[in-house]
Amino acid sequence: MPVFDYKFTVDAPVTAVSNFHHDTRILKKLSPPPIFVQIHRFEPLGESSEAEFTLWFGPLPLRWLAVHSNVSPNGFTDTQAQGPLAHWQHTHKFTAISPNKTEVHEHIEYRHKSGMAGLLTRILFNKPGLWGLFTARKLLTRWHVRQQLAQAQVVSEK
Repeated sequence: MPVFDYKFTVDAPVTAVSNFHHDTRILKKLSPPPIFVQIHRFEPLGESSEAEFTLWFGPLPLRWLAVHSNVSPNGFTDTQAQGPLAHWQHTHKFTAISPNKTEVHEHIEYRHKSGMAGLLTRILFNKPGLWGLFTARKLLTRWHVRQQLAQAQVVSEK
């Protein structure tokens, strides 16, 4: 089974990174063009919570149902219950490196459907495609968490 690992740091406390990932709008915030997300249902992040959505790669829709597990302030796992791949399990781990720096470790175990059924996912979710997606997500995470911290600072100064 293919595995994809990606690590990056965010200049923010682990609580800020965790709070950002608990936002039900996270998928839209972390999906760079040309990927657009249509949320059908997104329960607040918790044990066995579900997220049902469609990822649009231009005109191509990929409908997905993810179930969350191992939810804690230090991360969580989302597992595809229904969707375009034969298997997809994505673990997000947040580790404090210092009081104001967090390492994010993305670990994905995936398997494509066989034959023509897996053709599109083999094109979109190959290692170079995942590397590009998670590089964008790294930049978007840093930007959104920085904005979140700046807003909290403004509120605390009032």
